[in-house]
Amino acid sequence: MSKKPSLDHPTLKHIKKAFPDVPFKASEFRGMTTLVVQGEHLHEVARFLKDAPGCEYDFLSDVIGIDYLDYPVETPGRFAVVYLLSSGKHDDLFTLKTFVDPSVDTSGIDFDPTLQVDSVTDIWPGAEWREREVYDMYGIRFQNHPDLRRILMWEEFPGHPLRKDFPLRGRGEREHYKTLDRESR
Repeated sequence: MSKKPSLDHPTLKHIKKAFPDVPFKASEFRGMTTLVVQGEHLHEVARFLKDAPGCEYDFLSDVIGIDYLDYPVETPGRFAVVYLLSSGKHDDLFTLKTFVDPSVDTSGIDFDPTLQVDSVTDIWPGAEWREREVYDMYGIRFQNHPDLRRILMWEEFPGHPLRKDFPLRGRGEREHYKTLDRESR
């Protein structure tokens, strides 16, 4: 990389200028700059990062879910959705993060309408499967996603296995399957 990311990262200057009334938080850790944006501004900031001269983050390398349950430091929400971005033109990396907080107990399998963010598949089409994985493993829904369904677990799976309050031994799903051996083909 030609530039070392820091809190004086040029992308942050472009964002501050374009969104003067939007509250942001930024951090730098081990050379990686992260911008935390509120969910209601996520899509417009993502679009800006993709299209604005000086930013042009044309590649979404990953979408990650994080569960901050029992995290030792207070966070703006229990779950985070993290977007890892890359600009080929500027040879630069940038992280965009937003938080969501559940409104119901997450140890059950109930649907929680507050666990949702806008999909970025219209900005970076490669987000489609990555958002589906975050949905499947954490239960965070992506509004306007073209095909939001489970990708790793079967549709009727009871819960979201990467949540920290999901039981380590599961909820009985192993007991429902017959053990197969070589003779049972």
